[in-house]
Amino acid sequence: MDAFEIGELIERQASGESRYLEFLRVPDLNAGLYVLPAGAEDTQQPHEEDEVYYVLDGRASILVGDETRPVVGGSVVYVAAGVEHRFLDIEEELRVLVFFASGSS
Repeated sequence: MDAFEIGELIERQASGESRYLEFLRVPDLNAGLYVLPAGAEDTQQPHEEDEVYYVLDGRASILVGDETRPVVGGSVVYVAAGVEHRFLDIEEELRVLVFFASGSS
């Protein structure tokens, strides 16, 4: 069994140099923790896999395609493969669990 504690994942991500910490990769799924500080620019490009974001905490907006909406702790957002998306107007540090439909990203 693989099991993870959010607090430990946050510590691991904070001790590294990347905003993204991948913590699970299996043939059909991968998962990571994405952290963006307040005021940061999210430079993501569209991915080849479907993905789901689960916002743990923070406050921002997300652009998906041509639609923008606010996100806070508890928000869940689905992004289809190939669709432009990024977080905008990050008011409070954003911590997001990211789940990709395929571990090949």
